[in-house]
Amino acid sequence: MSAGWVGGAVRAKVMAGRYPGADGAREIAASPSLDDGLRRLATTPYGRYARTATGLPAAQRAVAATLLWHLRVLGGWLPPGGVRLLVPLAAGFEIANVVSRLPAPQGRRTEVPEPYRLGALETAWRRLARAGTPAQVRAALAASPWGDPGGDTPWAVVTGMRMAAARRTALAVPAAHRWAQGRAVLLTARELFVHRRSLPEPVRRDAARLIGTRAPAAATYEEFRDRLPAAARWVLADIEEPGGLWRAEGRWWRTVQTDGAALLRDGRHGPGMVVGAVAVLSVDAWRMRAALESAARGGRPVEVFDALV
Repeated sequence: MSAGWVGGAVRAKVMAGRYPGADGAREIAASPSLDDGLRRLATTPYGRYARTATGLPAAQRAVAATLLWHLRVLGGWLPPGGVRLLVPLAAGFEIANVVSRLPAPQGRRTEVPEPYRLGALETAWRRLARAGTPAQVRAALAASPWGDPGGDTPWAVVTGMRMAAARRTALAVPAAHRWAQGRAVLLTARELFVHRRSLPEPVRRDAARLIGTRAPAAATYEEFRDRLPAAARWVLADIEEPGGLWRAEGRWWRTVQTDGAALLRDGRHGPGMVVGAVAVLSVDAWRMRAALESAARGGRPVEVFDALV
């Protein structure tokens, strides 16, 4: 293993160790108000962006922005070419940027947030940022590693990008293949059996690469679950109906946490340790966003938070 990878892996492990973890999230979740939770949050690595946040959406976005900043810092520590490992793992930020530019349902959006600054972690954001219409967004995606989402409606664009992110992660980050496969299961199940929408053809092809062709063609949720390949069934274990997919989502995040922590403990300084650090940091940010929502409710936990701690 090169000295560059060893140095990057060591720094990644140190960075992950500084985050609040489940105990810190519980403390913030129990805060009697959002303001109190934010004061506690300001003493953590999230304080860089959270100190000036007001209101729950801004506070949650500050947590996400902190994660992105640290992923960019981590990318700068890696040897030449190493940042390519992080790009698919940070794809959610580029998806969020695109979502903010797409037409929103009536009354759902009052202002467009500043796009996340992706730096070297972008896939095609500079091209997408110049797209003025949904059709141009689709064309820009089709000409990039994202691929054609199969439509230019907001739903088609976002669904296509999310499934493409799973496909790209599985191909580029072997240590994250299990997570990508689980994400494909959740996305497919939610679209087919909660929203009752057929997958666009490119999305169906990406899903097939991860979970086969039989499950996405299922007529019922039970049939879908039975047709999943054995390696992908874990995410829906004991989830008897689509209404329980929120619990499967929590299981997915817990699995990412467990697998990521195992990669960090592995002791071999290299790409696996870096991927483990990204996993642990990402779970911490997701958990902290849920904790802030609990604080905003006066310390009453939300279901997602209960599933994560």
